[in-house]
Amino acid sequence: MNLYDLFIQPYETYTNFQILLEASATVFGILSVYFSIVKNIWVYPTGIISTLIYVYILFNFGLLGDCMINVYYTIMSIYGWILWHKNSEDHIHVNVTYATNKEWLYSGLLFVCSIILVTVIYYYKPYIDNQFSMKDTSLGLGHLDWANWLDVFTTSTFLVGMWLMAKRRIDNWIFWIIGDLICIPMFIYKGLGITSVQYLVFTVMAVIGYFSWKKSFKENTVKT
Repeated sequence: MNLYDLFIQPYETYTNFQILLEASATVFGILSVYFSIVKNIWVYPTGIISTLIYVYILFNFGLLGDCMINVYYTIMSIYGWILWHKNSEDHIHVNVTYATNKEWLYSGLLFVCSIILVTVIYYYKPYIDNQFSMKDTSLGLGHLDWANWLDVFTTSTFLVGMWLMAKRRIDNWIFWIIGDLICIPMFIYKGLGITSVQYLVFTVMAVIGYFSWKKSFKENTVKT
């Protein structure tokens, strides 16, 4: 399989509108990560636009499990937006710290709960698909391929990352880096090449964000 098969051929069946939507979601997603790196509250409105576009795209592609997850991402982004606004002196920028032991415990619980939640979504995905496609699809986890199981893991990883980012914790970047790296081949497999490139860019930006937040924390510690 060559680059044409991976990145170009799937788009031959897409409309210009579908391609434009995916490209727009990618641009807003990259903007969201950039604003996160510079600790700017605009991370959330740009991120919400990106996830809402993906809700529409994934719904129309019949990827309803992924669609429901992006709805959850949108809700988490609104939660993070509120927290950042409350903890910002200028309502734009925030200070960052490392996660406490208690927050790491909560992160572990959130990860486990997310694994269960997303697995349940995929379990019932054939039933949900059936309501829209009118096809006879049985329930069960046997229909899940490797990409679906990776999606369960990455979604749970991202949810922890989103929660730690909402709490303004430097550790959030670790979860984004892990999830982004896994998403690159996963979205190529799903036929969303533009999105896979987006996650490659996300990986680089997440590494930059991690070191940028660490530097900011050290500078603020020296000042105090």
